Amino acid sequence: MLSGFFYVTLHADMKQMITILGPTASGKTPLAAALAQRVDGEIISADSRQVYRRMDIGTGKDLEDYTVQGPSASEATKSMTGFRVQHIPYHLIDICEPGTKYNLFQYQQDFMDAYNDIVSRGKQPILCGGTGLYIEAVLKGYKLSPVPQNEALRKQMEGKSLEELTKILLDLKSKNESNMHNTTDVDSAQRAIRAIEIETYNLEHPTPRRELPPVDSCIIGVNIDRELRREKITRRLKARLEEGMIEEVRGLMAEGIAADDLIYYGLEYKFVTEYLTGKTTYDEMFARLEIAIHQFAKRQMTWFRGMERRGFVIHWIDATLPMEEKVNEILKIWQ
Repeated sequence: MLSGFFYVTLHADMKQMITILGPTASGKTPLAAALAQRVDGEIISADSRQVYRRMDIGTGKDLEDYTVQGPSASEATKSMTGFRVQHIPYHLIDICEPGTKYNLFQYQQDFMDAYNDIVSRGKQPILCGGTGLYIEAVLKGYKLSPVPQNEALRKQMEGKSLEELTKILLDLKSKNESNMHNTTDVDSAQRAIRAIEIETYNLEHPTPRRELPPVDSCIIGVNIDRELRREKITRRLKARLEEGMIEEVRGLMAEGIAADDLIYYGLEYKFVTEYLTGKTTYDEMFARLEIAIHQFAKRQMTWFRGMERRGFVIHWIDATLPMEEKVNEILKIWQ
């Protein structure tokens, strides 16, 4: 073993994992929870922002989705209406503090720890999320090394536009022959600079890297019509604003979390922070955020289609089917 790096093996009693992926607003989480209830499963989140505590509304944690009605279960409790409800265990949500920079290297290890824990207890692991890079990294077993901050590089990148930074990143990825850095997440200059930092480090330090095994998984994609997806995104955005998304961001700023750190997290946190710091009006914030989420969903689908070109088999199911039909279809594919 090389000093500073470690190797991980899958639990000996591993089951084939089920992965449920899809764009935002496709209904992945309720489907994963309903499936988990049927197969005695536990869910591992594959969302790059739901790892942060107190970032709930903006990241769409919707923790109530993990409570499902079921005929019986070891952890079921009796509800007031007399139905059985089961609380589906979930992992890699609320595991670090806002303001920190959680990364893919950490996610791989946290995923493997959660996966082995689930399988060791005889439960079925279900990976669910929309961060394509995280999903692909654990399924393929990306070989990564921890990357320190490069202050000289950061100063060099200061003042460059997101478009300029994206071009630099694409050039580095080409040199590295890398699929790293999901462009669905590089929606701010800060995130683009961090991606450039990692690619630059990997170009200059090609070895050694941590060895992680690929994970065998039945991959299910939730396919939602583009217009329906757009309608759901807009409706959900309005609901989240009404539920207190602005107050959530204001509260994080009151804790002392810097505006730049919140902007780093992108999408809701980026645009709401800009609104709260007086850079935009409410109407401008809403319009720009709505467009950004639509673009984000489109880029998610581009990544998933790219996974198929890179050899992953994704079984697509219709998001509009009744829940029971979707679960039964997944079970047929999996078994």
